[in-house]
Amino acid sequence: MTGTDTDSGRPLPRRLLAHVGVAALVYLGVCAVLLVWALVVTARETTDASMAGVIPFLATAPASLAFLMLPANSVVFFTAIAVGAAVNAAIISWCTRALRRGGHPDR
Repeated sequence: MTGTDTDSGRPLPRRLLAHVGVAALVYLGVCAVLLVWALVVTARETTDASMAGVIPFLATAPASLAFLMLPANSVVFFTAIAVGAAVNAAIISWCTRALRRGGHPDR
């Protein structure tokens, strides 16, 4: 198989790594860990619970900030985190490919 063939024979993690890149996958992992942490802290009802949701929200800014205009509920919160993380991961992936390419736009 060459690089121009479809990579449907490769497992999903390999395809994801090839299309997104290591840096973007690490970022997505950090966002997932922050979201789980915020949910755990909020469920325990401690004094930090009121601000715990802000951390994953800010980690996925600026795309997640567009959701501030919508009514506040859990669906909007999770959608904002998911969309913000996806947009930022795409930008990170694009930047790492551009930096890896260097001055050679044909690669």
